[in-house]
Amino acid sequence: MLTYHLATLSNPVNPVQVLYKYAPKLHIFRLMSNYSLIYLVDFNGNLVYLKMFYLIINKLNNMNKQLIALCMGGMIMGACTSSPQKQAVPMVEAETSEEMYMLVGSYATPNEEGIKVYRFEERTGDARYVSGLKGISNPSYLTPSPDGERIYAVGEDEGETATANAIRFDKEQGVLTLLNTQFTKGGAPCYITLSPSGKFVLTANYFGGSVTVFSLGKERELLSGAQLVSFVGNGPDKERQTQPYLHCVEFTPDARFLLADDLGTDQIHVFPVDEGSADGVSSFLLNQSEEYQVKVEPGSGPRHICFHPNRKFAYLINELSGKVIAFSYDKGKLAATQYIEADTVGAKGSADIHISPDGKYLYASNRLKADGIAIFSIDQETGTLTRIGYQLTGIHPRNFIITPNGRYLLVACRDSNVIQVFERNSQTGLLTDTGRNIQTPSPVCLKFVR
Repeated sequence: MLTYHLATLSNPVNPVQVLYKYAPKLHIFRLMSNYSLIYLVDFNGNLVYLKMFYLIINKLNNMNKQLIALCMGGMIMGACTSSPQKQAVPMVEAETSEEMYMLVGSYATPNEEGIKVYRFEERTGDARYVSGLKGISNPSYLTPSPDGERIYAVGEDEGETATANAIRFDKEQGVLTLLNTQFTKGGAPCYITLSPSGKFVLTANYFGGSVTVFSLGKERELLSGAQLVSFVGNGPDKERQTQPYLHCVEFTPDARFLLADDLGTDQIHVFPVDEGSADGVSSFLLNQSEEYQVKVEPGSGPRHICFHPNRKFAYLINELSGKVIAFSYDKGKLAATQYIEADTVGAKGSADIHISPDGKYLYASNRLKADGIAIFSIDQETGTLTRIGYQLTGIHPRNFIITPNGRYLLVACRDSNVIQVFERNSQTGLLTDTGRNIQTPSPVCLKFVR
């Protein structure tokens, strides 16, 4: 956030906030209609360095006239003064609106708004409904393209009607339009991801025990002729591990490997990828001949995996054991360094996992008993975890998300029909319920779009 040294002949006025809002975005200075810009000197094009300028703000109601001297730059060069007489110059940090879209996936019938669009104010934690999209059965997991103009959603039906869906997102109006739909050929797709190049979309099919790879067309729609990669095996839990259950597909930060978490066989399938040679052909994306597995403790039930911002550590939440596994990561090699409990009551319902933007804290959700979020600090040198707290939530926190500024953590509580907004203490990592609940039926996936 830009910082200003501010000196005035009377009290500071709101134009400082107006300047902050428009200058970085438009590379020019504008004031709202009730202010006049009189004099501007020495503006260096792209805001890399702005020396000094003087503004005379004349309120149209003629209440007073004020002289504002502001000094800005990559570093503050020194305080400005409004007269030769020395005076204390306060430091003022201008606040602006930090709105973004929040997309909410849910379990819903095609006749219901399975995906909802909200505007979320990142600075205050407030949200307001914008629009919704009907036409998809159980759009329980979403992933946006980097530019936010396409959204890809699963249709988590258990049988042959299971789908993947491409959606156009009008960010000006906040409106979603279904672009096209393809069958996944694997039941209950519960996770969807976009390849780093943006040429492929992949789903993890829970009941299908498989991964589906789609190529994208010119409009970034899903093309037919998808590749289906199936797995075999089982695990020691006779009720929950009778077959492969694929729960997550994620690319490594170096974009060289795909990780496919298999809850049913207690392993992560690792596929080398080469998007260049694949050239948009789905069957060429994953190098199946060089696939290998990272095995975890029997009965763990791998679910979701995430990477530390430094790209050296990865963390896996296991649904059945309730443990988080910390890994070191280097060139496709995952080496377990720690197992630590997120679920201490044996609920066998651990769900989601995320790391704060500053890389200092990790959060993992648990369902079925003592529903809530386990909180861990992260050793920045070794990547190991220390449990520091637990935040109770609504019922069935299947999914959660942390705002890009790290200030809020939002939890989708499926069976409470609510999205809870928690404020996050950046120093301690602990959470406080703001009470700004967002009521919506069966929320199970949250994604932000700028």
